[in-house]
Amino acid sequence: MPKNHKIGVFDSGIGGLSVARAVERAFQDAEVLFRHDSPEHFPYACKNPNEIFGYVLPIIQGMSEEDCDVIVVACNTVSTTLIGRLREAIAVPLIAVEPMIKPAAQITKSKVIAVCATPTTLASSRYHALKQQFAEHITIIEPDCADWSQLIERSEMKAERLHQSIDPALERGADVIVLGCTHYHWIEDEVNEIAEGRARVIQPEEAIIDRLRTVLELPG
Repeated sequence: MPKNHKIGVFDSGIGGLSVARAVERAFQDAEVLFRHDSPEHFPYACKNPNEIFGYVLPIIQGMSEEDCDVIVVACNTVSTTLIGRLREAIAVPLIAVEPMIKPAAQITKSKVIAVCATPTTLASSRYHALKQQFAEHITIIEPDCADWSQLIERSEMKAERLHQSIDPALERGADVIVLGCTHYHWIEDEVNEIAEGRARVIQPEEAIIDRLRTVLELPG
């Protein structure tokens, strides 16, 4: 990859740093620019989309002005509610990150999946469109994860809290768990431990890498 490729990664908080690191590993000759919002605006989970747009647009615009060739919007909440508005405002290609409903529906054998995501993501029209398009005959369980991002941001997530959310979904037969927020990537190992032998845990970092290769016209 030419040295002048510059890939931006944005998230509401530290969650997207896991995505930025995955991008750095995949594209070692690229410059990766990671930006996140200020702590006083966090979390986005229950905020109004118009309010979130006011926070996000100046940051994404600034990344564009720093000559990013492409920007990964590594926030499911922003991607599922605002990606259209952001693309209208920003000339740089934006890669959206959204819950992996399609692959989950393709690999489930029990026809039951669990989607761990923020309330704003779960309420978005894009998320409902994904369910209608790819999971019409799939039972989707949406565990209460409303406080997960804050707990992860503060390094306060406990195993007991994870069990409260995940165990009921597993007991109802979920054999795929979708991590629909990049903050949750930081607890992927813990979720895998709880789900071991019962469910597969998926998150979108590999899909993001593939999409970046396509946008940047790079070989696989």
